[in-house]
Amino acid sequence: MALQDYIKKRQFNKTPEPKGELDNNNAYRFVIQRHQASHLHYDLRLEMEGVLKSWAVPKGPSMNPSDKRLAIMTEDHPVKYLTFHGVIPKGNYGAGVMDIWDEGTYQVLEDEDPVKQLKNGDLKIEFYGKKIKGAFALVKMKRDIEKNQWLLIKKKDPFSTDLHYDAEIFASKKKSS
Repeated sequence: MALQDYIKKRQFNKTPEPKGELDNNNAYRFVIQRHQASHLHYDLRLEMEGVLKSWAVPKGPSMNPSDKRLAIMTEDHPVKYLTFHGVIPKGNYGAGVMDIWDEGTYQVLEDEDPVKQLKNGDLKIEFYGKKIKGAFALVKMKRDIEKNQWLLIKKKDPFSTDLHYDAEIFASKKKSS
């Protein structure tokens, strides 16, 4: 997608969001942002190909392998979005409060080429974050190709849990500490 869609949707003189610039560092960083826009959701962003590949996750990520979380692929974002937080003013695309919920690095599992996995619709990664850790899969749903719907699935590993997992509980714990 590159950054054309990102740039088209924003008026940079009216939003504090970073301008759409490529950054070919590709250091395998990630961010998960809690985005209180028209609907609360979480944005998962993975550094790849000079941009952040992005998914909106309505219920937030889960550390429980039984939870298969819908993740809707959105436009690529600039790498500078890794540190973006604040308020996107009313009248702008994505208006609302954006907080960093988690951040860190990730590693690609199995085939070392994340772009190839992404194109095949089956990305297997390991997160090294503060809240999200261990192996996950992002799997494209074949039945709804036009809507770019994926599933974010936690794999069973030492970091997984069989308990109920609510990203909002972890979001509020951070705010109270």
